[in-house]
Amino acid sequence: MKVLLVEDEPVLADEIVGYFSSQGFLVEHADTYATAAEKIDNYTYDVVILDITLPGGSGIELIPGILKQNVETGIIVLSAKNSLHDKLQGLNRGADDYLTKPFYLEELSARLYALFRRKMLKGTGNIRFDNFTIDPQSKVLLFNDEEIMLTKKEYQLLLYFIVNRNRVVSKPAIAEHIWGDHVDQSNNFDAVYVHLTNLRKKLNNAANKDYIKTLYGMGYKFTA
Repeated sequence: MKVLLVEDEPVLADEIVGYFSSQGFLVEHADTYATAAEKIDNYTYDVVILDITLPGGSGIELIPGILKQNVETGIIVLSAKNSLHDKLQGLNRGADDYLTKPFYLEELSARLYALFRRKMLKGTGNIRFDNFTIDPQSKVLLFNDEEIMLTKKEYQLLLYFIVNRNRVVSKPAIAEHIWGDHVDQSNNFDAVYVHLTNLRKKLNNAANKDYIKTLYGMGYKFTA
């Protein structure tokens, strides 16, 4: 899951980034309105955790740009202001949830998972296709109840394909989703090809079926 944290309090930001990174999320951070706006204009995210009060502007004003990039992106608004006005303003602009500071990281995590399942996975618990089952909580892939061992990147790639099933996704889009901003430092997408080839081989060996179609000059499409 790719998450953008927009938060200007350094201690809180470090705690949130560390917490979700340890759970296998790809977390990017912006600490000003301008930095956040630049990231939102250039990248897409599964979930944006958005503080209201930022240097340079209000986080509420970033919501339309987030939804313009991807209407399926989940938005959780954070604020120290426990007021009905701020809550309604955020929700009316398109936010999905609202959390008042201070809060427990476990509570934020629970809301983030619930939002991701509701918006990106359409409310599913386990994800099933043919005889495969994916457990998003334990990050396990099963075929006929037997586990297929995936690397962290292969699992992220599979989940990305599931969310974008029957859509053509380009190699740069895959690289950006899995590696984040750092992919801009190199135009070499060999790593994407390696992870994709390994994932395709494992699915094919289990089910004797090729789920990932290569569309030359365009990208890849997952069909199940």
